[in-house]
Formats: sequence, C-alpha cells, structure tokens
Amino acid sequence: MIVGIGTDLVGVVRFEAVIARTPDLLDRVFCPEERITGSGGDRSARSLAARFAAKEAAAKALGAPAGCGFRDCEVVTAADGRPTLRITGVLAEHAARLGVLRWHVSLTHDADLAAAIVIAEAAEPGPAATGPARA
Repeated sequence: MIVGIGTDLVGVVRFEAVIARTPDLLDRVFCPEERITGSGGDRSARSLAARFAAKEAAAKALGAPAGCGFRDCEVVTAADGRPTLRITGVLAEHAARLGVLRWHVSLTHDADLAAAIVIAEAAEPGPAATGPARA
C-alpha cells in the first residue's frame, strides 16, 4: 500500500551557486557515502542536486514531519544499482509509525534540472501521511 508520494525539482545552476557560497553546506546536507560514486570519485553537482531533491521528496512523501533534518535521509545505491533511502532520526520514527517498509526512488537530471520522485510503501493499510505540504 502506498503511504505517500513526494516529488521535488532542483535547479542545478542555483544549487551549484549555493554550494559555492556555502561549501560547508555539503557536510550539513549529505552523508559521506552520498558524496562519492561507486567507483570512489566525487559526485557531480547534477547528481548531488538529484539526491537533494530525493531528500525533499522523501519528507514530502511522509508529510514533512517537524524536526526532520537533511541527514535523516541518506540517498544510497542498492546492490542492484537502484537508488534507495537509508533513513534515521525523526524521519525514521515517523516512517515507522506509518508502517513504511519500502522506498521507491527515481532520480533524473538533464541540462539545468534535477528531479526526484519518492514513494513510501507499507505492507498493510495504516495511517496516511499528514502534515503541511512543503514547497
């Protein structure tokens, strides 16, 4: 059963400018594993922007619980190469209350845009994600 669906769109040029102005933001938003590729190189700004969009989309899928931090949601690569989420903290607690067992994540980027769609899935019908929508 789908508990929630979230989507987000990020302007890559704007994202790059924010990172250039505030380099420590990368450490505040991304966990170390998110910042490197499977081959050990640094991720491109487009790739990081898509991962940032996934963090926002995950929060939206769960109704943006109060107190949720960016590092509560880590975008990682599953063994089969698909992106997935590793969640902790407030986001994990809220997801557990909603019965979330699986995440479906789609990332894309082209030219100046990066986007993500996140679906939170539970095994059985449970309480729906509620809360104010985040823009």
